[in-house]
Amino acid sequence: MRDSMWGFLLFAGVAWLAIGWSVLRLEPADVAPVAGPVVLFGALCEAVRALAGTRTWWLNAGMALLFGATAAVLLLNRDATYATPASLIGWFLLVRGAMDVAVSTMNRGIDRTWGMMLAVGVAQAALGFYAAGPLARRSDPVILVLGGLGVLRAVADLVTALRLREVSVRHEVLHLTPEREAGVSGYSAGLADYEGTPPPAKAKHRADTPGPKTFHEEVLRSTMDLDAKIAQAGVTGTGTAARLPEDLPPVPDTPAGVEPARSLTEE
Repeated sequence: MRDSMWGFLLFAGVAWLAIGWSVLRLEPADVAPVAGPVVLFGALCEAVRALAGTRTWWLNAGMALLFGATAAVLLLNRDATYATPASLIGWFLLVRGAMDVAVSTMNRGIDRTWGMMLAVGVAQAALGFYAAGPLARRSDPVILVLGGLGVLRAVADLVTALRLREVSVRHEVLHLTPEREAGVSGYSAGLADYEGTPPPAKAKHRADTPGPKTFHEEVLRSTMDLDAKIAQAGVTGTGTAARLPEDLPPVPDTPAGVEPARSLTEE
């Protein structure tokens, strides 16, 4: 998914930049007919994100349908004023900004670019709030809002594309030592065997004693039993440091004290 999505997001970011630059060059009379295709392109981007098979595909699919309906209303609008295009563009920005804020907050522990995505989401929501208000009822504010929409979506898609490319190229985010890698492999294999084995049937006459509920608890119990058996066998040095005898003679610090210390040791 990452290998295929980062290229599309990179293309979408470049396309949003071109849209933002082109919209700022429009004449006031051409703003209303262009707003519909711009929102329709946003719906297409959400549909491709939904087809990628991520965990939030249903969210992207819902936004694709919502933005598609918004684009249809803009394309069928025959109003001579800028009130309808401004309000619907503001609606698009409010919804997309709120989604960016929610997703970036959810990924704050696993993605180091979450702060930038949060800022982009807040900027989109603020721009949408301005576009839906009474101050954006003329051609110039609508043109600036459309241009800002293209720039903000370009930043969001470019950052996401480069981040996905970085993760897909590195493959190994955490490098382990050979000993820890062998331990992780053994633990994973044991976990797979433990989850694939059905629980043993208990005899009816036996008391129902609580046992380990997870594989991790089973590993801890086995390790504690092994440590107890090693301690019963008298083997030291596994869990605690070996204790030295308290009646050892002092260490000689002169050549004259070497012979008495040696005789005490031999005895």
